[in-house]
Amino acid sequence: MSALHIFALLGGVGLFLYGMTMMSSGLQNVAGDKMRDILEHVASNRIMAVVLGVVVTVLIQSSSATDMMVIGFVNSGLMTLLQALGVILGANIGTTVTAQITAFDLTAFAPFLLFAGVIMYLFMKKTTIKYSGTIIMGFGMLFVGIGMIKQAILPLSNTQWFIDFMTGLSNPLVAVLFGVAFTALLQSSSSATVIFQAFAIQGLLEYRSAVYLVVGAAIGSVFPNILASLTTNRNGKRAALLNLLFNIFRAVFLCTLIGIFPQILSLIQSLSPGDVGRQIANTHTIFAIIAVLVALPFFEPLVKLTERLIPVLPEENRSREEMQLLYMVDPKKTLPAVALRQAMLEITRMGKMARDNLQDAMECFFSKDDELVTKVEDTESIVDYLTHEITDRLVDLRSQELSESDAFRVSKLMLVVSNFERISDHAENIIEYKAKIGSGKDMLSKSARKELKEMTEASLQSLDASIEVFENEDFEKLDYAQELEERVDDLQDQLTANHVKRLMKGKCDAMAGVIYTDIITDLERCSDHGINIATALIAPGMRFRYEK
Repeated sequence: MSALHIFALLGGVGLFLYGMTMMSSGLQNVAGDKMRDILEHVASNRIMAVVLGVVVTVLIQSSSATDMMVIGFVNSGLMTLLQALGVILGANIGTTVTAQITAFDLTAFAPFLLFAGVIMYLFMKKTTIKYSGTIIMGFGMLFVGIGMIKQAILPLSNTQWFIDFMTGLSNPLVAVLFGVAFTALLQSSSSATVIFQAFAIQGLLEYRSAVYLVVGAAIGSVFPNILASLTTNRNGKRAALLNLLFNIFRAVFLCTLIGIFPQILSLIQSLSPGDVGRQIANTHTIFAIIAVLVALPFFEPLVKLTERLIPVLPEENRSREEMQLLYMVDPKKTLPAVALRQAMLEITRMGKMARDNLQDAMECFFSKDDELVTKVEDTESIVDYLTHEITDRLVDLRSQELSESDAFRVSKLMLVVSNFERISDHAENIIEYKAKIGSGKDMLSKSARKELKEMTEASLQSLDASIEVFENEDFEKLDYAQELEERVDDLQDQLTANHVKRLMKGKCDAMAGVIYTDIITDLERCSDHGINIATALIAPGMRFRYEK
């Protein structure tokens, strides 16, 4: 095999991988947001989760992308590990569609696909058509790459070292390990499987060896997710580990099954006699379905094993306890008056959580305790989750036949939820400032720290008063809440003036000065959100002193 053939092989692989990337990217651009919405609302039913995993992966042509979304949802608390496992299993089935497609020899149509895709991408203005052109271009590149690979590997049949290497792959363990390593390198089980197909079609790889390579490819496909999970919280890491454990379980089970019942491979071959490419594709799909069916009864043990390998910490138990609705039930099964009262209790609970998160964030800013950073981030995740769930319930309630006053309250409660969520967002902003400034003690002057603490206390007092007005609908205390909010406004003006004086005298570090003004702005806006909350439920026509 000459250097020219090696370059042709590498070029074919590169073109194939780029085509896969383009096709997947185009599909995700066309359907990605919708797929994310579907996954985010995945049912707790494990069968439905598997089906959604299949559908999403088929539509975006990337099990890695599906798994990444799942890890993100688990990381943010929008999906449980049990739900994630169902979607992961479904993705393992959905990713086999690529091999089924490439089992058809469409190389002759590839130039037309490339031409059509380029025309759509370059000359059409509509975004959806452009993305569709990307999909078609990727599809064409995929088959051109396969054609190049097939032509480049023909001389390998006469190369002794390659013949010896292929002979070594007749050992199942060696084949599985090579499949793991090769797929981890390519970061795509679909790509690895298609390349194995090409080798088998050219007579360079035996069907039975290809089967074990495909089994190993499923494990290798998890490595990109493992790497991505390193930046997530412990729940995100568990989702990636869960994927790895399932694929290891799948490999062990399938290898054992083949060892006990080798007739299975002969049966699969008989479905497409003489077409080794189709045989490999069918094996890939059938094995994925079998593994998922076998794993269905073992969801809980797999999740428990994952949680044993990455133990649940006390603060995570707190998140699990708080990341759920305590008062609100299905609005369609509850009288509107009762549902509204439940919503008030739930929103007040969430609001106090957001208020405490602001306090924790400021304590975190002035301390060296990194555990407070985690606490603030975890609370922010809980508040985001409650915002999502409460809003969904209020939308369901709004769809019912409500009186004019009840409809008014529902719409205002949704605004209150949004304001509470923004307060927690400001808390998250503050811990991000800590990352820029360190502990906040070295760069801020004593007077600046004292002023920030004064501003923090005033803002928290303002929030407490506003939450009390909202919780009890005690509008007689609204004037007091307004006075506290006005005090925060005055403090912002005063502190800003003091900051300018320090800046003019050269007593202020530039970075610290920016963060200082950002924090007092965040605190003032939290106080504004508090007044929005306090005044939200005032009925139309009711007079009150404060208008903003």
